[in-house]
Amino acid sequence: MDLRPESEHSRPEGYTAQYEAVFPGLNEAHHLTVKDLLAEMDANGVDSAWVHNEYESSEYGDPSDAMNDALGRLVLEHPGRFEGFGALTMYPLEPMRAYRQVSEIAELGLLGVTMEPGFHGWATDDRRLYPAYARASELGLAVALHVSVNYTLHRPMINSHPLQLDQVACDFPDLVLIACHGGWPWTAEMVAVARKHPNVYIEFGGIAPKYVGLDGTGWEVMFRFMNSLLAERVLHGTDWPVISMERAIGEWRAAGLKPAVLDALLGGNAARLRDELRQRRR
Repeated sequence: MDLRPESEHSRPEGYTAQYEAVFPGLNEAHHLTVKDLLAEMDANGVDSAWVHNEYESSEYGDPSDAMNDALGRLVLEHPGRFEGFGALTMYPLEPMRAYRQVSEIAELGLLGVTMEPGFHGWATDDRRLYPAYARASELGLAVALHVSVNYTLHRPMINSHPLQLDQVACDFPDLVLIACHGGWPWTAEMVAVARKHPNVYIEFGGIAPKYVGLDGTGWEVMFRFMNSLLAERVLHGTDWPVISMERAIGEWRAAGLKPAVLDALLGGNAARLRDELRQRRR
């Protein structure tokens, strides 16, 4: 599902070449609509979904503000079905503009902010992002960040390393941080950061769950800890339509998690975090 104008749907070749190889047919998913999303949610017993705006490529121009407005309308039009995470302008990276955009996202009634600085060559702990982190903390918004491999051919993946998230969590101990995509291939480091910081959550969007529970995939440390000490800080995600809801839920159910952990992962933790964030906004 794409909230950008039709003229902005194409992605630059340097961005998409390897993504198309890893996720075949991804670009064709742009025709999917809110109606399609709601139908898939209903078919799989999903009551509520968190929708993230993403600003991954500066070659698009800057769709952030228009996308955030559209997301705010989506949340208002479907009360209880959606929570929203707005996007910030990542290029050019202007600290005070990012600060103001966080304030605007809060005014739209959204739950948090999504940032993907690594796609633009910025580190997660780049000090130019600190005004945005500070404002999100002040306003009780969560910040979701890409913390994992990226498949662009022109940006290094090191800027999405979980140890950079550790620095941000040290500097903003009250800020809820969501590490999207599970931190792979640095799963041991991701686990260590989450164990250290009680406000760090781990989300698994865009990941086939069957691999998380499979030996030899690099997920072994994550699986052990999410099934025990980190059970309350893991969040189910699909990065829909990258992974279908039916596939993701089915594979999690077959992964071998404890029943209580599975319930927490598939909705309990998200509901509790949503309520906590709403309380912070009051």
